[in-house]
Amino acid sequence: MNKKQSALHEKEGVIKPETTNFSSAEKIKINRAKKNAVDEFVTQILKGNITFLSKAITLVESTNANHQKKANEILEKCLPFSNNAIRIGITGVPGVGKSTFIEAFGKHLTKKGHKVAVLAVDPSSSINKGSILGDKTRMEQLVTDKNAFIRPSPSGTSLGGVAQKTRESIILCEAAGFDTIIIETVGVGQSETVVHSMVDFFLLLKLAGAGDELQGIKRGIIEMADAIVINKADGDNAKNAKIAKVEFNRALHLYPLKESKWQPKVITASALENLNIDKVDEMIGEYLELTKNNNYFTEKRNEQNTYWLLSTINQQLKDNFYNNPYIIKELTKEIVNLKNGKTTPFNAAKRLLNL
Repeated sequence: MNKKQSALHEKEGVIKPETTNFSSAEKIKINRAKKNAVDEFVTQILKGNITFLSKAITLVESTNANHQKKANEILEKCLPFSNNAIRIGITGVPGVGKSTFIEAFGKHLTKKGHKVAVLAVDPSSSINKGSILGDKTRMEQLVTDKNAFIRPSPSGTSLGGVAQKTRESIILCEAAGFDTIIIETVGVGQSETVVHSMVDFFLLLKLAGAGDELQGIKRGIIEMADAIVINKADGDNAKNAKIAKVEFNRALHLYPLKESKWQPKVITASALENLNIDKVDEMIGEYLELTKNNNYFTEKRNEQNTYWLLSTINQQLKDNFYNNPYIIKELTKEIVNLKNGKTTPFNAAKRLLNL
């Protein structure tokens, strides 16, 4: 018996068009894979292209040898266009309001027509997740400002390494047309000393109303500071801020006059209420006028360049030593001998250095 055929027939449909043109996809892949030439990087950075600036800083931060080579070529070509910005270092313990202050200060500068770049030296960021990574989300207004650039710090435990990368990032930011570079650090460890060695003006942020205002302040930081800003001087804390200002002024007058002939000043401010932010700007302007007139500004920059030359040599020698395969092998042996009491740290070090 013949099976009755159904009147329903399934016709072959139209072949579904490809959503992506293969030739276009290949071009995109090639373009992505294609590494931007050094000259293109330099041209775009000099035009103020933030994307290329960010990529160049990523190359600087990379530990890849090829990336380092390319970064050095970019730096060499950008160098003649740098050295024309004001570098301001800002430090203070966590909770002092650095993010809020930098945002208020940065917005004040961009409104005046300045271009501001915010960088960080924070070797502790790998432990406590750092301040600047959070700062980028907290500086909501500054991060959207077309005349501002905020760069999170590369996390790492080597202060020298992080600082060197930050210093190289300064060169790139200056070449990109930023005329004010703000370098932030958490007021812990030796990071303030490193920041001081790469800035023109060093600003210490403090809080009032926490008991003895001078207690816990390292002598070295006070000596380095060109100014102290007592932040959060608003509301109920305004009175405490005034008392703190008097105490800090007394303390600063105990120190001999700086080589720059500048007498450090104390200002109360409130970043939250935008109070006295303009006075901080005026004070930095006074400092720059004084130091440029007496030639200290140029002398300090030359000293800093010498310091970083020697520092880079030390860092490179250290890296070459510890990355040498033969040294790695012999160092392991010496550590075993040390644990077994067969040698002393000094003799072991001498043998390794003489290899």
